[in-house]
Amino acid sequence: VEAVHLIADGKAPRIPQPKEGATYEGIQKKENAEISWDQPAAALHNWIRGHDKVPGAWATIDGQMVTFYGSSLLDASVPAGQELAIKGASRPGLVTKNGLVIFGNDGKMVLVRNLQFEDGKMIPASKYFSADETTALELTEEEKKMAEDIR
Repeated sequence: VEAVHLIADGKAPRIPQPKEGATYEGIQKKENAEISWDQPAAALHNWIRGHDKVPGAWATIDGQMVTFYGSSLLDASVPAGQELAIKGASRPGLVTKNGLVIFGNDGKMVLVRNLQFEDGKMIPASKYFSADETTALELTEEEKKMAEDIR
């Protein structure tokens, strides 16, 4: 009650909070979320997951900023896939059927499931090399009949 009266009377002491020991981190900016490749796989995973969704951890691939989403540590043998050069990485990533496999400086792997390009387009990482391909939807005779019935 005494504290409430001091505040109401404008006589409460004002002690500035010291910066030492403060735990609040300011809002992250996209330019500060670039992936530093010289670290173990667990640190890469933590960096990507820590920036998932905003602002999004990113790297430069083919001259453009690509944001990585949905990482997990991969504890298996190196999967088969198509190599993808990533700026700053000591080893190219691998585009596999499950996503993009990236490597830490300890040789361990991280699997990234989704990638987002600068234009905002998001794709499954496994579709990186087929992202530009367009496929026409072809219906069977039964599906064409069903489509007519629905119309």
